Amino acid sequence: MPNLLAMSFQGELAPSFDMRCLHPHRTLPDGWGIGYYPGGEPSATVLKEAAPPSGSIRSELVKAWEHLEASLFVVQIRHATWGPISDANTQPFTRAWGRRDWLFAHAGSLEHRPELERHATFEPIGSTDTELIFCELMNRVAECGWHSIGDVDLDTFRGWFKSINELGALTAVLCDGRDLCVYADRDGEVAIHYWEAVPPYGDLALADADLEVGFCRRGVKSQHGIVVASSPLEVTGDHQEEWQRLPPGHLLVTRQGAIRAHASPPTGSAPTARGLAVRRAMLRPTRAEVRRYDIRHRTTYRYRRPVERSMHLFRLTPIHDRQQRVRSNEISVSVDGLAHDYEDVFGNRVRRLMVDAPFTELIIEASSRVELLDIDPLSYRPLRARSSIPLVWMPWHQQVLQPYLLPPDLPESELTELARYAMSFVERNDSDLLDTLLDINHSIFSDYEYTPGATTVHTTPFEVYTSRRGVCQDFTNLFICLARLLGVPARYVCGYIYTGSDAANRRQADASHAWVQVFLPEVGWKGFDPTNGILTQTEHVRVATGRSYRDATPTSGTIYVGGGAETLEAAVEVISAPL
Repeated sequence: MPNLLAMSFQGELAPSFDMRCLHPHRTLPDGWGIGYYPGGEPSATVLKEAAPPSGSIRSELVKAWEHLEASLFVVQIRHATWGPISDANTQPFTRAWGRRDWLFAHAGSLEHRPELERHATFEPIGSTDTELIFCELMNRVAECGWHSIGDVDLDTFRGWFKSINELGALTAVLCDGRDLCVYADRDGEVAIHYWEAVPPYGDLALADADLEVGFCRRGVKSQHGIVVASSPLEVTGDHQEEWQRLPPGHLLVTRQGAIRAHASPPTGSAPTARGLAVRRAMLRPTRAEVRRYDIRHRTTYRYRRPVERSMHLFRLTPIHDRQQRVRSNEISVSVDGLAHDYEDVFGNRVRRLMVDAPFTELIIEASSRVELLDIDPLSYRPLRARSSIPLVWMPWHQQVLQPYLLPPDLPESELTELARYAMSFVERNDSDLLDTLLDINHSIFSDYEYTPGATTVHTTPFEVYTSRRGVCQDFTNLFICLARLLGVPARYVCGYIYTGSDAANRRQADASHAWVQVFLPEVGWKGFDPTNGILTQTEHVRVATGRSYRDATPTSGTIYVGGGAETLEAAVEVISAPL
């Protein structure tokens, strides 16, 4: 039986808890309790029951109650070692500090009683070792002036757990409504394991003989999560069981379904805490070198019957600006027509071709030589003013950026869920603009499966979100949707990506590619490639941008007379050239 269970999810989840240990003819525990934070508020609700009867009404409540919904849960099933069986001694325990409720639960049993200072801020109500540990930790937090787990120094915090651990077995979880902190007993006497829940869930449930946690009985929600348990539960459904044991003496902090920080026992004099700063560094690109590419793009259309009159638009000239220089560009077409070059409203170079002569095959070939100079996309000064979400735009800025702020036309219920999903990244990154965007970019790369053929040009961002699969166009559309729901201007970019043996991209096999640019205040447009989880540098060649794919598609057109069944073939080659 996992007498200790905790869950941190990206956004709110409504699991059902089946207390199998209370089924008829089972050995009953001495108590159980569930703590959670409804509505994402810092105020906790605790449902607990001491000496529960078989088939208790409260246990049926947590199995079916639709209001049991939160992003953080702490569950403890008690087998008494300290103190009488009573509500006062049933975990999890709660205390208020820093304008938020803190929850604490403990697996194991101390051999010696911790001594609290007289007139301490926090004192126990019951008589368990768990509540003494909780009060001791909270007193130390208060003395340091920390008001949340996010404020604490992890090495110091882990040291406190270690000092209490000297009194006996101590594996525990502590949460403050935002972060979940997990400590593993230094001697490994009471183990703690964690498991990553990756959507889509299907019929996912975690269970053993005494407890079942169902994730889908109240509707499927595509939320990433971290589940912590003192003993691994069997994972049912399509998910593979990949529980990992937290090493003895280690401390783990999660927020919104992601591991946020990790502290391990010291090795020599080296610092051991690895927190958000390290994670941020991992998501940031290293400096690249200036690159030059020769690009050949060949598109072939074939028709069953002759096309007698048609109009075609070609966006095949790469963008020329301070980060990308076009050294040469040539477009050839296999049929004659009246050509006209112009710049569209998005700044893209477009060639319009009117064809009045009949044809059954149309071949468009574009050859370009391009130099890429964006060697360090984060070289600008650190974002300070207006660098947090929500962004504040001047009225004239809003007018200019309005096309890039409107989310796609989806049902309100779908946009609401996507907005909650987007806000979970904001909460996970303390509202920091750049960290939120980096997190979204990396999460799409790591949580979504690159599956050619699984989607079409009509697949919506919500369908990608629920299925967790797609290709570069789908991941780009999802990123754009999330950014716009957060009030961050985002646009679609169509272009090429270098896929040579020394390329940084890890998924894209085809050199034709799509990614995102977001507008950062006082910086400008910056590229994010969610398909590969990287920022664009000197391997991404921009050709066209727009509100969506329709504004930036390489080739399009209208057939006025003739034509029939159409087939399309496209081939792109990006070759590294010497400078």
